[in-house]
Amino acid sequence: MALEAHSAAIAAQFDYTDDQVNSAVNEFRRQMTEGLETDGTSLSQIPTYVTGVPNGTEKGLYMAVDLGGTNFRVCSIQLNGDTTFNLTFSKVAIPRELMVAKTAQELFAFLAKQVELFLQTHHEDHFEQHVRRRMTMSSPDGYKDEHVFRLGFTFSFPVQQVGINKGTLIRWTKGFDIPDAIGKDVCALLQDEIDKLHLPVKVAALVNDTVGTLMARAYSAPGKASTVLGAIFGTGTNGAYVEKLSNLKKPLSGEYDKTTGEMVINTEWGSFDNKLSVLPNTAWDAALDKASPNPGIQMYEKRVSGMFLGEILRLVIIDLLKDPKVSFFRDENSSSNDWKSTTNIVSDSSIYTQWGLDTAIMSVAAADNTPELSTLRGELEKQLGIYSAGLDDAQAFKAIANAIGRRSARLSAVSIAAIVLQTGKLTDPAYADEPIDIGVDGSLVEHYPYFRDMIYEALRTIDGIGEEGAKRIRIGIAKDGSGVGAALIALVAAGMEKRLTTADYLGELRSNAKRNNLTVVPEGGETAAQD
Repeated sequence: MALEAHSAAIAAQFDYTDDQVNSAVNEFRRQMTEGLETDGTSLSQIPTYVTGVPNGTEKGLYMAVDLGGTNFRVCSIQLNGDTTFNLTFSKVAIPRELMVAKTAQELFAFLAKQVELFLQTHHEDHFEQHVRRRMTMSSPDGYKDEHVFRLGFTFSFPVQQVGINKGTLIRWTKGFDIPDAIGKDVCALLQDEIDKLHLPVKVAALVNDTVGTLMARAYSAPGKASTVLGAIFGTGTNGAYVEKLSNLKKPLSGEYDKTTGEMVINTEWGSFDNKLSVLPNTAWDAALDKASPNPGIQMYEKRVSGMFLGEILRLVIIDLLKDPKVSFFRDENSSSNDWKSTTNIVSDSSIYTQWGLDTAIMSVAAADNTPELSTLRGELEKQLGIYSAGLDDAQAFKAIANAIGRRSARLSAVSIAAIVLQTGKLTDPAYADEPIDIGVDGSLVEHYPYFRDMIYEALRTIDGIGEEGAKRIRIGIAKDGSGVGAALIALVAAGMEKRLTTADYLGELRSNAKRNNLTVVPEGGETAAQD
C-alpha cells in the first residue's frame, strides 16, 4: 500500500464521529451526577470549599505557587481592583528524580527552596520581615503579620479537600510517583518545609489549577453570567465548574459558606470513562496505557492532553518504520526523494525512546501549510534527528498528527458541552443572550493551531447546543490563570482568618489578665503589672 493511502487509513482510526461525541456527552453528564452523589466514582467531583467567584474588584498583594506538571512556578500578584493585576514570577523544571522521589519531603523541600529564592530576588524587604515583626497584643499569633504573605498553593493532582487549605493526596498523575505522599496533607507538607527555612509565608489556600483558571477568568472577565467553567488543556487536562449546592448530595466535612447556594467542583475529568464505554481505543492508545505509570486510569486524559498526544504519534511512527511494506522515512535512492537526497534517522533519535516525541512538533505540523512542508521537515531534523525527510514522509506525518490533534479537540468539546448543559444557562431566560463564559489555559488551547476552532466545530453538533448555542459559548484564555486564581483564593482564605476578630481576642486577653493579676488590656494594646 502506498504511503499516502496507508497514512490516511491510520488517520481514519482517529476519527471521532458526531454520534460518538453526543454519546460521550450523555455519559459524561451521567458520571457527573454520580460523582456528586457518592465518592469513589470515575469523575471524583471534589468539593473545593470555594463558594463564590470574583467580580474584578478584589485588591491586595498575594503569593502563589503552581505545581502543575513538569514545572514549578512561584508568583507574586498585585490585584488592582479593576479586573487588572500585575504579575511577577519565576519558573523552574522539576528534576525527574524528584518526580519519583522516595519521600514527599524531598520534593516539598525543593519547592520551599524555590519560594525562598523568589523572595530573595523579588521581595527582599518581605524576606527579612520575619526578623522585624513588631510585637503586638492585637493578634492571636502575638505579632503583627500583615507583611506575611498569604500563599495560594495550586496543586494540580487529585486531592481530597477538607478545607480551604487542607487536602490529602489521592493519587499522582502526569508522571509523578511518590507513594510516601499519598494520604498526606499537601499544604502541611509545604508549610513544614517553608517553616524550616523561616520564611514569612503562610499556605492559606489549596487550589487546583482548574479552580485557579476559573477564578482568574471570572476576575478579568466579569459579566452577568460570570464564568461557569475553568479548564486546562495542556500537559494534563481537568475542569472545575460552579455547581448548585442542592445538586451536591454526598456528605461534606469542614466549614464552608452556604449563603451563595453554590460551590466550585473540581471534576478530575482526566479519569472520565476509565472503563472505555464511550471513549475511543486504538491499538496505539492501548499500547500507551499499558506502558504508562498508571495503566487503566486517566483514560480521558491519555487521549486529550499534551503529555500523551506526542507519545501516541510516536507509537504510530514506530509501527510504520517497522512495516517493510511501507516506505516511510527511507528511500531506495536519491531519485525517490524530492530533495534529491536520502532520508536518514540518527541511531540515537528520540523517536526510539518512550516520550521522545514532544507534542510541540504536532503544532508545527498543523501550522505548516507551505507547499514543501519545509518548516515541518526542518523540525523533524532538529527535534528528531530525521535528515532529508521526503515530502511524502512529511505529508504522512502531518496527516496522522492532525488526526490525533483533531480527536483531542473533539473529546475536549465533550467535557465543555456536558458542563454547559449541566448549568442550564443556555435555556435559562435570566441569561438570555448572555455569553456562557469559559476560561481555559494550557499549551493545546493556546498554541496548537485551530484547536479551539475544532472544539467549536464539535460543539455545534451536540444536542442541546447546536449552532446557536455554540455562538453563545465564549472560550477565553485565562493567561497565568493558575497563579492569579490561587492568589484570589488566598485572598478569600485571608478573609476567613479574620473571623476571629480583634475584639474577641482582646476579650480573651482581658480574662487571662485578671487570672494572672495583670491590669485589663487598654485600647493601645500595652500591658502593665499591677502595683
